[in-house]
Amino acid sequence: MIISGSASQVLAAELAAALDEPLARVEYERFPDGELLASTPSVVDGPLVGGLFQLQDAAREWTDGEVVTVVPYMGYARQDEAFEEGHPVSARAVARAISSGTDRVLTVNPHEDAVCDFFEVPAEPVDAAGRLADPLPADLDDPVFLSPDDGALDIAEAARDAYGSGDVDYFEKTRHSGTEVELTPSDADVSGRDVVVTDDIIATGSTMAGAVEILNDRGASRAFVTCVHPILADDAYAKLSRAGVGAIYGTDTVERPVSEVSVAPVIADAL
Repeated sequence: MIISGSASQVLAAELAAALDEPLARVEYERFPDGELLASTPSVVDGPLVGGLFQLQDAAREWTDGEVVTVVPYMGYARQDEAFEEGHPVSARAVARAISSGTDRVLTVNPHEDAVCDFFEVPAEPVDAAGRLADPLPADLDDPVFLSPDDGALDIAEAARDAYGSGDVDYFEKTRHSGTEVELTPSDADVSGRDVVVTDDIIATGSTMAGAVEILNDRGASRAFVTCVHPILADDAYAKLSRAGVGAIYGTDTVERPVSEVSVAPVIADAL
């Protein structure tokens, strides 16, 4: 039985289809004081893939089987250490909270796999980077798959391998603040070639927009952007469009208009 949180309904439906499991009916009620009650009136047997907190608790009420919590996009994963004295390790706090209501956790491409160590139950990352190749045009011309830094090179390599052809390279990235990033072009020859810029997360789009502007200045034929988690906060989509992106693709870990491919198959395999 698949129980969906409100933010992952499309993914839950895809996962239910991939596993040939029923999708539970979930009801939400908002009280006058602003409190939310999330409940699922189905009585179920066997393993459950649940949402968070209230839905985890509901799952515990109705099954003696294993409760598996799938976290498509783990918020706070980039806060995996205290930035300064007195600050929390937010990723650890979130992981501990999630652990309290489940037997096992799967999370898709956390910013660092090490955040899985913060959970107090077995937790493992699920790699969906190979899915990024699916929505790309079939006619890419001598493609180059680029990551914004060497830390995300594995995502570019997985997308290239799944696509079946192309070179892989990365930019040198220096982060000066939470919003200011400096990119230094790599030595990859992109003139007259199609370029796919890959990453795990696109938040504000500033890094990606800067990368695309550099690629266009260096004569790239077309530039595409693809990521696992398309946060696309504020004016990120417009920012990327102004930079000259040919298309933006993402998965359904965060449901956005650019969510062109589902991670349900790789989650189903992990289950």
